[in-house]
Amino acid sequence: MNKWRQFPDTAELDRELAQQIAAQLAADIDRHNRASLAVSGGSTPKHMFQLLSQCQLDWSKVWITLVDERWVAADSQDSNERLVRDNLLRNQAGNAHFVGLKTSADDANNSLAEVAQRLSKMPQPFAATILGMGGDGHTASWFPQATNLGDLLNVSGTVQIAATDPVTAPHQRLTLTLPAVLNSRHIIVHITGDEKKLIIERARQNHYPIAAILEQNTTPSTIWWAP
Repeated sequence: MNKWRQFPDTAELDRELAQQIAAQLAADIDRHNRASLAVSGGSTPKHMFQLLSQCQLDWSKVWITLVDERWVAADSQDSNERLVRDNLLRNQAGNAHFVGLKTSADDANNSLAEVAQRLSKMPQPFAATILGMGGDGHTASWFPQATNLGDLLNVSGTVQIAATDPVTAPHQRLTLTLPAVLNSRHIIVHITGDEKKLIIERARQNHYPIAAILEQNTTPSTIWWAP
């Protein structure tokens, strides 16, 4: 049974979620003198990021990375890094350390060693990992048609980061694997709209990739939803 947090509208969800994430980061800073956060792209978290960026905590002790990234230039409109820089890494959160996934390599497969090295220097486990979800039930860049989906979702896998071709969406990707996402104190699935609520409810029977999060018992997870 997954815990749900349901809100009457997205504005209230965004306020509550920003405060929750800030509290989780502050708790890790108090306990370990540093904290880390893994975030997703897309339009859903944009306003929440803006609110989180204004929260008062010692952001100089916070490391932020991405759950996944499209293999495009960091200034591209399709770049998750650009989304995070424009909406989260500003105001108070401008003092945070950002660990990007994009490198200068032409092919994402040729960047894996470099990105793994970057991630290894972050405080772990993550204080929180924030996941979104697409209409096909994908989360992170775990797409249903990806040829290496089984490797990405291998809970016994030993790598944190992998390259993948989503097949049904543009751009090659880098993505955290399931073991990397589970290496968190808490997983937050942030979704809005009736359609995505229904997808979540049917995820297990339809074998959507998001079911890997819903079915696991390793890391506490909560679904945050508003119409």
